[in-house]
Amino acid sequence: MSKRRNKKNPANSRRAAKRQRGKANLHYKDTVFRMLFQDKKRLLGLYNAISGQVYGDPEMLNIVMLESAVYLGMKNDLAFLIDMRLYLFEHQSTVNNNMPLRFLQYVSAEYEKLIVSQSLYQRAQVKIPAPHFIVFYNGVDKYAEYSELCLSASYEVQEENPELELRVQVLNINEGYNEELKEACRTLKEYMQYVDKVRAFAKNMDIDEAVDRAVDECIEQDILREFLLANKAEVKHMSIFEYNAENVRQVIREESYEEGRETGRIEGRIEGKIEDILDLLKEKGTVPEELEKRITSETDMDILKKWLKLAGRVKNVEEIIKGL
Repeated sequence: MSKRRNKKNPANSRRAAKRQRGKANLHYKDTVFRMLFQDKKRLLGLYNAISGQVYGDPEMLNIVMLESAVYLGMKNDLAFLIDMRLYLFEHQSTVNNNMPLRFLQYVSAEYEKLIVSQSLYQRAQVKIPAPHFIVFYNGVDKYAEYSELCLSASYEVQEENPELELRVQVLNINEGYNEELKEACRTLKEYMQYVDKVRAFAKNMDIDEAVDRAVDECIEQDILREFLLANKAEVKHMSIFEYNAENVRQVIREESYEEGRETGRIEGRIEGKIEDILDLLKEKGTVPEELEKRITSETDMDILKKWLKLAGRVKNVEEIIKGL
């Protein structure tokens, strides 16, 4: 159906303005999570907790994040090599089913960087590190403790054995989820304790004040104490940004959902009117294909109401053709 012209609506204008602000506010910026785990010692602790290893030398890690540019409008939180494997870690406060596609773009850029000096036309096979993709989810929406996202779910045509697949592990690190993992990695556990404090305080006070209080309380309670003492100002700035960005995303999701519901209701009423018109006409004779196409392509509710009344009055299909 062709799209219906909408009259200007002040609420729509306000929503558009909010989205525009959201786009500006969600431009890439470092996060507390990324800053924490850029430290090799902490990152090794997270890797050990994920893999079950007990490595003690942080120099075993080779951090390979693409720092020189924002690749396709985004940066990966953490990318590193260890044991001839490439790990890509991402921290997310919103559920994003496009993560496999994002990781595919990013890992392609990583491989391009890693094999820059090798020829893909040589006889000998070029070796690359095996990739692993993990998302740490700590958003406010309910989500499974563990789930897997697959690239193949994005394919327009679903095939039994897709020739290109990429699987992403999603680990929920909110309170009550993956507690064993957080016990194995103290930094991850304390990071979530800090996040929970910010969210709890923000319910009753401005975000600036909530972050200040959360930082001070964590330092007092020996939660990320050394990290917060060394990076207090930057952490506060990042936390305020992250909290605001998370709220902007939530507003956009809720508004999109409501707009989708409203659009669905309007389309449902239009389709109902079209069906009523055609049902009436079919009782009075054969409906020509051209007439049916004209009726089904109309999206103006006022016109459809007029046609429905006309279809109820006419004695045969020919009369309505003359009346349209």
